[in-house]
This record gives sequence, C-alpha cells and structure tokens, in this order.
Amino acid sequence: MKSLVALLSIPFLLAGCATPPPTLTAQDAEPLLQDRRFAAPVRTIAADEVFALSPQMKRYIEADMAPHLRAQGHREGLIDALYSRGRLKLRYDAARTRNAAEAFDGRAGNCLSLVIMTAAFAKALEVPVHYQSVMVDAEWSRSGNLYLTSGHVNIALGQRLIDRAGVVTSAPELLTVDFLPQEDTGGRRTQVISESMIVAMYMNNRAVEALTAGEVDDAYWFVREAVLKEPRFLAAFNTLGVIYQRRGLVREAEPVFARVLQIEPENRHALANMARLLAGEGRQAEAEALQSRLAQIEPHPPYHFFDLGLAAMKEGRFADAKALFTREIRRAAYQHEFHFWLGVANYKLGDTRQASRHIAQAVDHSTTQEYHDLYAAKLQWLKAQQQRQRLQ
Repeated sequence: MKSLVALLSIPFLLAGCATPPPTLTAQDAEPLLQDRRFAAPVRTIAADEVFALSPQMKRYIEADMAPHLRAQGHREGLIDALYSRGRLKLRYDAARTRNAAEAFDGRAGNCLSLVIMTAAFAKALEVPVHYQSVMVDAEWSRSGNLYLTSGHVNIALGQRLIDRAGVVTSAPELLTVDFLPQEDTGGRRTQVISESMIVAMYMNNRAVEALTAGEVDDAYWFVREAVLKEPRFLAAFNTLGVIYQRRGLVREAEPVFARVLQIEPENRHALANMARLLAGEGRQAEAEALQSRLAQIEPHPPYHFFDLGLAAMKEGRFADAKALFTREIRRAAYQHEFHFWLGVANYKLGDTRQASRHIAQAVDHSTTQEYHDLYAAKLQWLKAQQQRQRLQ
C-alpha cells in the first residue's frame, strides 16, 4: 500500500549550498497569502474537523470496541478492533484524502487518512499518539501536466499510564501501526513529527486534490490552512505557488518559491517550478541556469523513460518499449502504470507469462479502486486468452 503526502512539482531536481535556515512562522506566511484573489470555499475547511469523531465512531467505541478494550487493554484492544482481519475490513484507496470520520464511514483511505483515523480513536481512548515520517523513496505520479510525489507516514501508540502502573509486561513501550508491508518499511529511518504537521499534510493533500479537479479556489483555501497551521511544511508553500500560477498570479507565485528556496536552497520542487515560471516570463537566461543545474542532478526526470516507451508502443517498437518501461520501473518499482504498460509490451511481443506477471503487479500496486478494477479486468481477459490457447 503506497501513499501519502502529495506534493506538486515539475519533474526536476537541483543541488545547492547549505545555510542555516531561518525560522518560518505563521506571521511570515501571511504576507504571501492572497485571500482577495480567490472566491470563498464551497465547503467547510477547518483543522478541528480532521480528527473529529462522528456519532458512528463513538458508537463503535461503545459497542464493538469495548470488549477488545476490556480483554486486551486500550492500546492492543484498539489495534485489534480496527485492524484484525474480519473487523472493519479497511481498504487502501488513494483517490482522495479523508478525515477521520470519512475514512471510518468509507472503510477506506490512503495512509495519511488511516493514520488520522487511528489517532482519532486513540485520542478518544487517551492512548498516547506519536506520528512518524518514514524515510522512503518518494514516488511520482501525474495528473495532466501536474507532477505529484508521495511520501509515507505511520503512527506509534504508547501505553496509558494507568495501564502501565504496577504492571510488569514485555509489551513494547511504543507499538507502531503501519499501512505498508513490513518488507517495505523494515529498518527504515523514521522522524517524529507533530500533529500540526499531520494536519498541514492533510490540508496540502486536499489542496492538491482540489487543484487536479480544477477547483482552484478551494485549493487555495486548503493550502492556506496548511501554511498557517504548520509553516515549516514547505511542500504546502510549493503548492501555494503552483495554485497562484494556475490562477495567473505569476508575480505572486515568484516570492513564494523564492521563500522556499531561501530556507531550502536544494528544494527540487521549488527550483523546478521557479525555472518554469521564469521561462514563462521570458527570462530565459535565469530559467536556463536553473534547468542546467537541475539536469546535472537528475538528467532524466520522472516519467522520462515511460513517455519514450509510450511513443515506442505507438510506433510498434514493442521491444524498445519493453526496455524503456523496465528502465522506469528500476526507478519506481511500485508505479502501477509502469507495470501495466510493461505487461502490454510483453503481450505484444507474445510473452503472455510476463504480461500476466506485470499486469498482476499493476493490480497489487493500484492506488484506487478504479485502477484496481481496470487492471483486474485486463488480467482476467489475458488469463482467459491463455486458457483458450492451451485448449487449442
């Protein structure tokens, strides 16, 4: 199950010098905001709704969860009631980021949504909560001409003081709940992050999702909440700059990217977006200087080999396409599109076994129910074809 924090960017990287970053506060962020340039949001955007328990969640605690809490204690009982097989039957779905109540109601969510839902229950039960950012390689996806990256977070639950008092136990002080397979996160470095950072990540995700849906006004109000809630979350400032560009506020976008680069001179997202902004303004020399430096760090941006592979498929060069898709997968092993098209290339080359293998991986790595069902149908068709061939 791959997730999580979606960041808007253009696919380039840059390395730069390291200097002590200035501390960024909400007061520093306010001059970069442009409230009057955006219509009021059509939905409620409030940080206090992120972890709010719905009536259904409260009933679940009182009825379904209560036996587990009595038998196992609050921490272990909570985990058992939420994630044991046959309980809630949660499914991973990265189509949109849900708050706690939405994730519970839909029995689905991306990793951030499931962390938020778990935390909401834990806080209601007075179980100590620790949020963690997991150091995994960022994964790319795209929507139209927007490129997005995702990271990963998980949650660690502590023991209540009342449960620990006078009890000798071998249970770990912190118990980590993760929504990736153990082989994907085992041994990975983690960093404890604040709840305000989690809220900012949620708001930034919602901003990205609104922007990809063409809802620029709502996108602005979501990201506004993110930068004010946690100004140290620079991904939200990058999103803010992209939103300004989408609205045609180029002059307003430039100081936003510049602010990020003042704090993180090597921030690849801000550097790439700044290069694109400068090029659009006809400031070619400045833009080319950034692009040249970016190319030194990442000669081949995300989706480079994939796009070449698609072009090869259109031209009937299936062996070339196979090699290009394989090369892209070496950089992004869990991208479902890459596996699907590698499967198609293998099918065109007559290798139905490898075609089935990679389309099955596309099913496994799909990030939404829609993708899952599409790939599953293709896989079922392919298996039927193989069965007919065996019977001939």
